[in-house]
Amino acid sequence: MQYFEAYSSNTIAGSGNQHFFSLPQGEIKTGRAFYKIAAPGEYAYSLLFSNIIDSTYAKGDISHKNLVCDEWQIHFARIGKVSSLPSSKPIPEMNLEEDIVISDWQELSFRGSQSKTVAPGEFFSSDPIPLAFMKGEYLCLELTFSGPMIPYHEESILPLFVKENGKWAYCKKMPLPGMIGCDRPVTARIGYIGDSITQGIGTPINAYSHWNALLSEKIGHEYAHWNLGLGYGRANDMASGGAWLYKAKQNDILFVCYGVNDILQGFSEEQIKKDLAAIVRSLKQLNKTVILQTIPPFNYADEKIETWLRLNDYIKTELAREVDLVFDNVPCLGQNEAQPYLARYGGHPDEVGCAAWAAAFFDFLGRAVRP
Repeated sequence: MQYFEAYSSNTIAGSGNQHFFSLPQGEIKTGRAFYKIAAPGEYAYSLLFSNIIDSTYAKGDISHKNLVCDEWQIHFARIGKVSSLPSSKPIPEMNLEEDIVISDWQELSFRGSQSKTVAPGEFFSSDPIPLAFMKGEYLCLELTFSGPMIPYHEESILPLFVKENGKWAYCKKMPLPGMIGCDRPVTARIGYIGDSITQGIGTPINAYSHWNALLSEKIGHEYAHWNLGLGYGRANDMASGGAWLYKAKQNDILFVCYGVNDILQGFSEEQIKKDLAAIVRSLKQLNKTVILQTIPPFNYADEKIETWLRLNDYIKTELAREVDLVFDNVPCLGQNEAQPYLARYGGHPDEVGCAAWAAAFFDFLGRAVRP
């Protein structure tokens, strides 16, 4: 796809399609999403969308990996700029008209048209437009849309609002881009692939305090950072070879953290090993740098504790031979040496836990590359 030859991510917000929703025939909605821009400067921006569900949601009885969504419509789209979002009240309680000032609106187009009929299974992008952001500023995406089956991100921790009866209300049911792309020159593209822990659940809405957001700041923004973490995501989803893996393969360096949901959803130990190995091998076949993590603590119980221990031993011994680095996050995140399977900072690590994780991980990377 030519898009990736020119554009890379310029936010560390979680991305991807996790579920879908339906609007009645003839109903049209407008939504707004706010993305904190990572690297300042003036560049051409193009937003990438996909009409495929990336990962399995919950038990998978409704929305599951590689599900192709039906045709839907973008009627109008534009991008604005926000200098900052107020911290005086929680995001869901904000009054969009009074609390957030949006300026410099520019209309988006799709191959020269202001509207877009999205085909089933389609990847598509908006036409490039020049935008200038200072560090910490936000891009506001406004979309007007309709359709019977629209992909969205149910567990997003972005500020998201949809207009209901003429008033803006906090709501997650709007389609979101998979990448806020810009043509900024970068040293390499880093992708973070994993589940809700990688996505950032456990940290507050709009906090950008999840472990990989903090790690990306430490690594620096001469690199592009693309957060492909998704709630409920499984190694089994990524290993299936669908749209999610396709997006992961567009990066040069992959930080990989899977296994929690595979264990919790009852996948066999052998299946989890097979899926983790498939992810690693599909990336290494393309000469990607793969930095694999152990499966984080998640207050496992009974037989799941033994499964978790054996899987982490497999990662640190057998699978370690096939990757560039393995980072053992358990000493940082586990309760103690006697009960490492219990999560010291919660199964979805909070801001304190994510800060400790990022600091330990960055120190590990520094030690790993020193001669």
